Amino acid sequence: MGFGDLKSAAGLRVLNDFLADRSYIEGYVPSQADIAVFEAIAAPPPADLFHALRWYNHIKSYEKQKASLPGVKKALGKYGPADIEDTTGAATDSKDDDDIDLFGSDDEEESEEAKKLREERLAQYESKKSKKPAVVAKSSLLLDVKPWDDETDMAKLEECVRSIQADGLVWGSSKLVPVGYGIKKLQIQCVVEDDKVGTDMLEERITAFEDYVQSMDVAAFNKI
Repeated sequence: MGFGDLKSAAGLRVLNDFLADRSYIEGYVPSQADIAVFEAIAAPPPADLFHALRWYNHIKSYEKQKASLPGVKKALGKYGPADIEDTTGAATDSKDDDDIDLFGSDDEEESEEAKKLREERLAQYESKKSKKPAVVAKSSLLLDVKPWDDETDMAKLEECVRSIQADGLVWGSSKLVPVGYGIKKLQIQCVVEDDKVGTDMLEERITAFEDYVQSMDVAAFNKI
């Protein structure tokens, strides 16, 4: 298992593809697996690798709590696609055919022709990168919001939840679902932009209405 060389463009592309339908390296919450892979990356992934960049920025926000995240940190090669060997940190002479040599010759004195070629390639690379459309990573969430008891005003509870506004957050349909003893929970859908709105933020904002809300759980989480 592995991602290849996570310090290379090819390795980061493997990581980006791996995270296309995942929020985390393992499971559904941040863990030591995410920390192990995060620490192996030399710098933030480029903007066109938006799945990897979204994950990187999210895990970076846990820097102060990383020691308390669940799980046991394993060797880097224990994570990632099964058919790719981890080579992060290993010396290699191979180059990705798709990579553009931005630095030209290694000679101490660069010829005028080589310098001109390097600058042209750099300009082509920057132009190509700037023309790539920005793809916004979004997720569809189904939230279960539970009241304190059967006397809780569920219409007011839903009003409180929908009053939460944030850039990258759109509320959808909702319904009341019986949970027993005359108590009903609010089940409500929303669409979020992954880089702007997280489940932790939603839980914190929703449970702040403590007169109505006992707890909030994520019933379903799907990438769009």
